[in-house]
Amino acid sequence: MSHSLRRTVLTLALVAGVVPALQGCFPLVATGVGTGALMVSDRRSSGAYVEDEAIEWKAAAQIKEKLGDHVHVNVTSYNRNVLLTGEAPNAGARDQLPQVIAMVPNIRGVTNDVRVAGHSSLTSRSNDALITSKVKARMIDSAQVQAHLIKVVTESSTVYLMGLVTQAEADAATQVARTTAGVNKVVRVFEYISDADARRLDLLRNDK
Repeated sequence: MSHSLRRTVLTLALVAGVVPALQGCFPLVATGVGTGALMVSDRRSSGAYVEDEAIEWKAAAQIKEKLGDHVHVNVTSYNRNVLLTGEAPNAGARDQLPQVIAMVPNIRGVTNDVRVAGHSSLTSRSNDALITSKVKARMIDSAQVQAHLIKVVTESSTVYLMGLVTQAEADAATQVARTTAGVNKVVRVFEYISDADARRLDLLRNDK
C-alpha cells in the first residue's frame, strides 16, 4: 500500500469511527465516505466487508420493525460477528434482540451488550463519538497498532474493539484504548487469528 493511500485510509478510518455514533445504525456505505479505500485496507475479503454492511442495516431494520422506538440499539458487524450496544427498557426486550435478528442471513455470532436503561442523551452520544475519535487518533499515532485493522465502537464511555487480529495486536490496541482519556472500560470482541494467518491475509490485502 502506498504511503499516500495509507494516510487516506487512516483518515477515513477515523471518520468512519465518528459517523455511526452520530447517525445511529446508518451504514457507512450509504454516506459515500471512501468505502473502496477502507476495503483495500481491511483483512476481511471485499465480499465479507459488503456483507457486514448488509447485516448491519438488515438487523437494524428488523429491530426497528419488531421493537420500534422502545429500544435504542446500535448494530456493528465485523466478519459476520454482530455486536449489539445501546439501551433497552427492560431485560425482556434486551434478551430478545438476538432472536429478533436471527432471520438476518449470514450472521455467525452475536454479542449482546445492550444495557437495561433509558435512551442515552445526545450529549452522551456526542461524548462517545469524541472518545471513538480519540482512540482511533491514538492508534494511528501508535507504532504498535495498525489502526486500520481495528474497529472501535463506544457506548456510554465503554469502548468495544473488533477486528481480525493476533493476540499481540489485540493487546497493543487494548492498551491504547484503556489509556485514552474518558474511557471507562474496554471490551474485546476480536476474532483471533495466528501470526501465519495474519501474514497471509496481509499479502492478500496488498494484492487487492
